[in-house]
Order: sequence, then structure tokens, then C-alpha cells
Amino acid sequence: MIQLMSRWGEALDKEKVWQEYPRPGLVRDSYLNLNGQWDYCINQSEYTDTYDGKILVPFSPESVLSGVERQVGPEQFLHYKKCFRLPEGFLRDRVILHFGAVDQECEVYLNGVWIGGHKGGYLPFHFDVTDALKEENVLTLRVTDQTELQPHARGKQKLVKKGRFGSLFYTPQSGIWQTVWLESVPADYIEWVKITPLYDESAVRIRLKAVHAKASAGMAGCAGECAGGTAGVRTEECAGSIRTVSTEGTVRTDCAENEQHMNVERCTGQKAQVVIFDGGQAVAKAQLAPGRDAVIQLEGFRSWSPEDPHLYDVKITMGQDEVFSYFGMRKVSVGRDKSGILRFFLNNQPYFFNGLLDQGYWPESLMTPPSDEALVYDIKKLKEMGYNTIRKHVKIELERFYYHCDRLGMIVWQDMPNGGGEYNMVFVTYLPNLSDRFARGTKDNHYEMFKRADTEGRRQYYRDLAGMVKHLYNYPCIVTWVPFNEGWGQFDAKKATEKLRRMDRSRLINEACGWFDQKGGDMHSIHNYNHRLVTKPKDDRVVALTEYGGYAYPVKGHIACEKEFGYRHYSSSEELTANYRRLWEEEIFPNVERGLSAAIYTQVSDIEEEINGIMTYDREIVKLNPETVSGLNQRLYEDFRCAAGVR
Repeated sequence: MIQLMSRWGEALDKEKVWQEYPRPGLVRDSYLNLNGQWDYCINQSEYTDTYDGKILVPFSPESVLSGVERQVGPEQFLHYKKCFRLPEGFLRDRVILHFGAVDQECEVYLNGVWIGGHKGGYLPFHFDVTDALKEENVLTLRVTDQTELQPHARGKQKLVKKGRFGSLFYTPQSGIWQTVWLESVPADYIEWVKITPLYDESAVRIRLKAVHAKASAGMAGCAGECAGGTAGVRTEECAGSIRTVSTEGTVRTDCAENEQHMNVERCTGQKAQVVIFDGGQAVAKAQLAPGRDAVIQLEGFRSWSPEDPHLYDVKITMGQDEVFSYFGMRKVSVGRDKSGILRFFLNNQPYFFNGLLDQGYWPESLMTPPSDEALVYDIKKLKEMGYNTIRKHVKIELERFYYHCDRLGMIVWQDMPNGGGEYNMVFVTYLPNLSDRFARGTKDNHYEMFKRADTEGRRQYYRDLAGMVKHLYNYPCIVTWVPFNEGWGQFDAKKATEKLRRMDRSRLINEACGWFDQKGGDMHSIHNYNHRLVTKPKDDRVVALTEYGGYAYPVKGHIACEKEFGYRHYSSSEELTANYRRLWEEEIFPNVERGLSAAIYTQVSDIEEEINGIMTYDREIVKLNPETVSGLNQRLYEDFRCAAGVR
């Protein structure tokens, strides 16, 4: 591997790493960032009294920016230690410890007291740590990460890469990879807010979950009935699962896979005051009880779209607690255009989703962007070139990514990170690329073939799926859920779609992206890298080209690996741009009038062996000519408006 470094990695201030507020959808003025230098140890023991050195959190030990550059093996333990004091005046009634994400499994201790555990590398989790706090505090974690050796969600991470299509997978990472932080809250506080725009009703529906912390002292939030005061029991909640451990050692894990789990408030009778602001001016007010819906009218509202990403601010006050959120008024749906062809609709008008596949990897920091500015750069650059959509590929990104997409105006298709066993690449990649008919004729209830034989792994998938929806529900930029990609750990896709429908009826679903189509969801999804694309309208679903292109151009001095992967190879920016134009003129433009309503090009940047990005891995070079791309995009939108009869 040739180590590349982006400009943001070069400029990193190790004393001020990722200081931005990590949860833009629910902001409270209490915030203590714990990123920075921690002690670490990698060993083969569950315990350690000594540490190997310092690690820069939130970067994983496999990354350069962490200062460690060591791989954590499946048989090893990764230990962390952080000493801290609470600032004077920080403590109110309770203190909540938050982890943005820890890959894959961890146990958390504060001052030697076990606080809780968590499974899954992509979702946030938190604990009420008040009762374990001291004047001087020692926070420790024990982490294990087995990547593809366990059925957990892992995305593109892989320990061992084999064959030509091994290049599709990347360096695995472990441990803490998103911000660790503390907040202090009153005894009665708002834990979660759910905001649903009701576009056709000129209204917004708001529901909140509140916690009476004194009744559950020593416990973290439970997404179910109040367990306050239960002797000898600790409860831990993440966005997708709850783990309860009694003093007798009995473990019960409840699946938060439906909307009922997401909407339960506990043990507080207080009412909350809601004020909605537009540009700093209050435009609507309401009172609501935790656990119940409040529908607030917004007559004459302004829509959210990539062309006009208008957002409304929300202030919610409940007793001594005050939080801030926001939302956008937008609607996504499926309907028929002037010719009776099924199309995607945004705000009741036919809309073409035109964008790129985004893996969210960085050469110096893997899945953690080197800085907030780096995160913004990718979004802005794509906007400048005329794209309106990012498909976030088998990764749940930092919340600030979705916030920036909301405010800048970038639509997101959100993939569920794939998991399961070691994939048979002949079955899930070689054969489908050769024959689309083979893939679409295969049922996904053959668990062994799709490497989903592990029963608990399938249960974990549903917990993680529910957790992803709950975690990201309020971000208006997200318009599509993608539960499975290309048969990687796919199983019972129709069941997953049914669960998604129950959890969120406000978004589209791409049930089985690419192939192994089970004929559900909202789109007939096509991955096409090798054949001439000719589409025709479908009677039941919208036609979407959800991956295509993947054209490679190695830029000297900006390549991370000697091995190079792409679907077609070119030797200059001019040659690459000319063939990108040819691809659009031969396969994109002609298919618009034949029902094509989305196109997702592979991909935003090069990553390790893959050199098929429109930018280099370090984001220093834009390989396609931006003016040419912008012109093609504008022509696409004009052709689509004409074909679909957009007013």
C-alpha cells in the first residue's frame, strides 16, 4: 500500500480533532468532547494493566491519523483508556456518555464499574454514567472486531481479499471511529425526537421520547417500558438493540424492529412546548405530551429540494430541558408521468435522481473523514458538477454528513451495511455480471448460498436495520432505504421491505440493489458495467440504474496500490471524459424516455485498488472535466423534464 494523505489530513490539529457537535438533529447546549489522545493496548487478553502508547480518537488504530497503524486481529482485544474531569458547572442532574460508533463489539467501564456493552460497528449508543462518576474519572473500553468472521454488519471491510473482485473490498478498521462525548441533562429530559413532514397536509408531525432519569438511576435509556428501580439490573440502549443484564447473569436482547419500539416514552408526565422557526421568526407553536403525536400546521410552507434546500428550525422545551432540531418539508413518492410511465416524484413532481456511489473512505483515516471540512468538500464538489444524489454505499456515515446534505441540498440513498459470512464471489458477482437473468431468477431464501445461515446474525441484521432507520429518520436528505446490495448477505428481502414500510412510510425502498431481485420495493434496480443498456418501463416499479460506469484512470502520484481495478481503463483525463460523454450519449440519454428515472455512477473517489473514482483517493485531482459533466447533467434534467412532462 502506498500511503496517500489528503490536504485535511496534512492540516490536522491533534489538539482539536473533530470538535464539531456530533448530533446536529438534536442539539443541547451541554457538550463535553472526549476526542483526542487516549491510551491504547492491543493484546490477546480480556484485561490489561499496561498500555502500548497513545491513539488519537476517533481514528481507528489501522489508520495513519490514529498514530498507531496496527491491525487488530480477530483473536485480539483492543483496549482504550481515557482520564477526564468534568468542568466546573457541567453537572446538572444526570450525565450521559455517547459513542458515535465503535467497531464491532465493546464493553465499557467507568472507574472500574461496568457500564454496559454494545454490538454493531455502525450505530451510536449511550449510557447514563452519573452514578459511577468521581472527581477524577477513568473511562476504559474493551473492543473485539472479527470483520468477516462474524455475521455483523461490516460493509466494505475485509481481512483477506481474494481474486479480481477482491478489489471491491478495503482495509478493515476497528474500535472507536466516531466522536465520544458527554452531555449533562436534567432529571426529566428529552432523549429522542421524531419529525415527519406531512407534505400534502401542509403540516409536520412531531413526537418525542422523554426520560425521567431519577427513576432509572444507574441505567441507560430503555426503548420500552420503564424499568426504573429494578434491583440488580442494568439496561443499555443503542439505536437498534437493548441489552439487559441481571445480577444472575441472564441476558435478554429485545429487537427494536418496529415503530412501536421507537415511540415509547417513559415515566414523565411533563408536557413539552414546541416552536417552529423559519429564518429566525416563529411561525408555529404547539404543546405535546411525550409518546404522543402533535400535528402542527404549516400553511404556505416552503419545500425542501436540492435546488432549494430550505430548512425549518425547531425548539423543544420540557421543564428544565431544551433541545433544538430542524426539518425540511419534502415528499418522495412514485407516480405516473404524462405518458403513463412510472417515475420517482419529489414534492409531487417527476424527479430524476442523478448521482454517484459514495463509499466514504479516506486514505489516512479509512471510514472516519479527517475533518468536517473534508466531509463538506465531497458534497460541494458534486453539487458544483450538477449531481443531485449520493448513494451512501454499505456504510452509515457520521451524522454531520447528513446535516451537510440537508443544508447544502444533496439527496441521499442510504444503504444498510452488509454482513453475513464469507461471500461466494462466483455466485454473487461473477455470474450476475454475466447474466442478469440468472440473478433475477434466484430466490434469496437459500440462507447457505447467501451466507446467512447464522440465525442470530439474521436477528442482528433486523436490529441494526431498525437502528439505522431510527437513527437517521429525521434527516430530510435521505429519500431511499437500500436494505441489500448485490446479494452480499441478502436474505428474505421482501420481509426486510415489509419491516421498513412499517418503520417508515415516508421514503422509497430499493429492496435488492442490482440483482437477486425479489420483485418488491419501489424500483426495478439495474447494475450494469458490461453490457449496452436498453431499458423499458415496468408496470409495477420505477426503472433505476443504481450502479454503472466504474471507468478507471490511474493518476500518477495519487495511486494507493500497485494493483488497479476498474471496469474500463483510460490513460488521461481527456480520454476518460470523452468516454464518460460517450456512455451518457449512448446509454443514459436514450433511456430517459424509456422510463429510466435514476442513474448512480461508480464512484466519488478512488479507494485503494479501485481507481474508478471521478476524484483521486486523496481528493486532489478531479479526473473528469467538470464543465463537461455539468453540461451533461443539465441536458439530462432538461430531457427528463420534457419526457416526463414536468411543469
